[in-house]
Amino acid sequence: MSALPFAFASPAILFALLALPVIWWLLRLTPPRPQAEVFPPLRVLASVLKREETPAQSPWWLTLLRMLMAAAVILAIADPIVNPRTNTLSAAGPMVLLIDNSWSTSVDWERRVATAEALIDDAEASETPIAIAFTAEQSHDATPGTAAAAREKLTAVAPRPLRPDRARAIEALRAALAGTRPGTLAFLADGMKADDTDRTLSALADLNPAELRLIEGDGQSAVALTGASNTADAMAVTATRLNSSGPALLALSAEDNRGRKIAAGSVRFTPGETQATGTITAPFEMRNDFARLTIDSQATAGSTYLLDDGFKRRRVALLAGEPTDAFQPLLSPLYYIHRALQPYADLVEPNETDLSVSIPELLNSNPSVIIMADIGRLPAETYAPVERWIANGGTLIRFAGPRLAAAPADDPLVPVTLRQGERALGGALSWAEPQPLADFPPIGPFAGIPKPDDVLVKRQVLAEPTPDLAERTWASLADGTPLVTVKEINSGRIVLFHVTAEATWSDLPISGNFVEMLRRIVQLSKAGGATAANSAPAAAEALPPYRLLSATGVLTAETGTARPLDLARNPKPVTNFDNPPGLYGSEDGFTALNLLPQGATIAPLDPASAEITVAREGLVGGEAWSAKPALFFLAFLMLLLDSLIVLFMNGALSIARPRTAARTLAVLLALSGLVGMPHGEVRADDSKPNDGEVFDRLDTTHLAYVKTGENDVDDISQRGLAGLSEFITYRTTLEPGDPVGVDISKDELSFFPIIYWPVSASAPMPTNATISRIDAYMRSGGTVLFDTRDQFSGLNENGIASANGERLRAILANLDIPPLEPVPADHVLTKSFYLLSSFPGRYNGGQLWIEARQDTRNGSNSSSASADGVTPIMITSNDFAGAWAVDHQGVPLLPTVPPDEIQRDYAFRTGVNIMMYMLTGNYKADQVHVPALLERLGQ
Repeated sequence: MSALPFAFASPAILFALLALPVIWWLLRLTPPRPQAEVFPPLRVLASVLKREETPAQSPWWLTLLRMLMAAAVILAIADPIVNPRTNTLSAAGPMVLLIDNSWSTSVDWERRVATAEALIDDAEASETPIAIAFTAEQSHDATPGTAAAAREKLTAVAPRPLRPDRARAIEALRAALAGTRPGTLAFLADGMKADDTDRTLSALADLNPAELRLIEGDGQSAVALTGASNTADAMAVTATRLNSSGPALLALSAEDNRGRKIAAGSVRFTPGETQATGTITAPFEMRNDFARLTIDSQATAGSTYLLDDGFKRRRVALLAGEPTDAFQPLLSPLYYIHRALQPYADLVEPNETDLSVSIPELLNSNPSVIIMADIGRLPAETYAPVERWIANGGTLIRFAGPRLAAAPADDPLVPVTLRQGERALGGALSWAEPQPLADFPPIGPFAGIPKPDDVLVKRQVLAEPTPDLAERTWASLADGTPLVTVKEINSGRIVLFHVTAEATWSDLPISGNFVEMLRRIVQLSKAGGATAANSAPAAAEALPPYRLLSATGVLTAETGTARPLDLARNPKPVTNFDNPPGLYGSEDGFTALNLLPQGATIAPLDPASAEITVAREGLVGGEAWSAKPALFFLAFLMLLLDSLIVLFMNGALSIARPRTAARTLAVLLALSGLVGMPHGEVRADDSKPNDGEVFDRLDTTHLAYVKTGENDVDDISQRGLAGLSEFITYRTTLEPGDPVGVDISKDELSFFPIIYWPVSASAPMPTNATISRIDAYMRSGGTVLFDTRDQFSGLNENGIASANGERLRAILANLDIPPLEPVPADHVLTKSFYLLSSFPGRYNGGQLWIEARQDTRNGSNSSSASADGVTPIMITSNDFAGAWAVDHQGVPLLPTVPPDEIQRDYAFRTGVNIMMYMLTGNYKADQVHVPALLERLGQ
């Protein structure tokens, strides 16, 4: 394999470069410049004497220009190809294909498939077995096999919204090879490491391949979103990119749950930067409507970041039993709460110290959470509004203190019954030493938080023992007494910390766990306040898949084999085969699982880690191009410049003769225009541009199909008729030309004996003028084969038709068609070439409808009478083109239903019979007269 990024189609031409020294010597000579002389008679006589003339030497720069022109012509004839594709494989063993079908491959998946197919074609040409494995598939069958089996596996695979699991795929390859040394090992990579410990290339090198190729594509431009934070003023978005060579400015969009773009922002990367943070500025209420964040220039699972209620910023109201001391802020009951929640919530405080005024004021602001720090007794008129707010979904968080310890035992805003007074170190109900915290229970919002070893509790309020006390306890001390208790009330809850909000009773407020505990409780509240419709699920629930993210960043309801997300065992889950990225939960509440974890970065693969020579290549399509046209154009420009220089040196462009110079320049410009302009042959006749196409269609029979405007349908029609044409050429004396796609609204239809029309409900409805052209075509002897491709078998008005069937009815409603019937058992179509009893296509359940035969005695004239008994219309639902469609190697593109190659063979026979019937009419029906003719000849 060549290491150069280019190759020559005709390398032998390069030997002409050896003649450049000779060309240099020849080009140094230039004829002497003519001089203007006066014409006196004596000077004429003097010039009779012959003087020896010597050629002048051309300037070195002119000679260099001509040398470059000659070199450009030689190189152009040699036809240099930049980035040529290598199509040779090692014969030392089977070819191994390891293909990434991870999230970033969705942007260039078609080119990746084309590259893999080209490698498979090379292996098939050299009869080399092929082992193929994919890195984002859960199961692997990497046994070396045939090219057909490899293509089947390749067709069945699509990009997955997952990171590649290359280690599993390589182990499958290792087991399948069973010690056999691979020949060519081609790794179609997404261009990035799976994680920081990725040793894919070294693991591939351990397989000891004769040749290792690393093929990378457009994944080098991969960008992913790895985090989002709803700050006080804006949504902060973290992004990472693979290619950090230059600056980049990416546009961000925020969409609501209906997919509508409601805000925009940007993230900027500086050169060499792989991770950056951008912002989406919007009001607090609008940011709470964000459902997903996307990068406008990308359409992958990595460029989409899903948001749930946990990302919505809550409004938290703060109340304290005593005013804030500005001189001693650390002793303020709200100081640590304020510091813990400020990055995650919008904090509001009342303007009045009177609770009867401040509490209604806070409730009117529609908060999600109200935090009361050491408030014992509330005004009587405020209990009912607060209880209604909690029942509608509000979360009340209370902290203990002297006031709460002295509050009455029947306080309805306390989750458990409290003993009067507090339990203090050194008191009657005290312990010998401060108590540490016990492990957090596996259920509840604190599941997964490590137990803080540096937190000691010196004083607390105690709860009266009740049968349900353990169920209401979210955290407890080492001696089993509750630290945090809860009570659910309809959609809301009351949470009580049995210690104060400042560090007088315990070390909890000055620990990092205090921040996490408060944040998790706040996230459990309803994001829109007490009147919100949805709530986040509990942090420890096993949540079923609700909506999953596709590789192109689209949420779908197809959950496939995804399993519930178990947050109790894994509070910080990561995506895998069992839990792909998406939303887990239900319509009432869900948790978002994104592709990449918070703060992750993506890094490119390092070929040096393989410790063997790795050949790097690009994907098939667009990377190889010929420099021949550019070199010829460069040589022409140099020729034009040389001509102008010579004319100037010889005085043709002298200022003294402006008319001559102008004429010369005009001629040169005209010549350059003729060279650059495309032109055809000029003939003294009245031929038209399309005459060649007309004569070809008159001289050769072509099968035609209606172009619906839908690429997938038209491609199958074209490949189907091409496959039928090849079959007819192989089995009969008819040799049809290439299939022709026709626009029935403007193309000439009379060249074709039959036109295949794949009916599609999503294609545009033909206009009345177009249908009139079809009607005229059928009346003049042509036949239209309508194929609904849906096994439609009923044409009666009471039948339930599919969408394609309804479209066919709409078309036929404007056509003057004869009565129809299924093909009778003795019809010419059953014996025009093969003997057939049915007419299957890709499906085998539908009838083939044709013009009903008329009784000649009733005097009716069939519309096909002028066509030798050929029906002007055929209707089927068996998808003939789908059964006939083959690729350029003759491999079927679509499977039959049910899978049966015998059915496909009968589908081709059906196509042959239809073509014979179209071209020969009812000649087979005339065999009924053979006995009478033989009898007459015998007489």
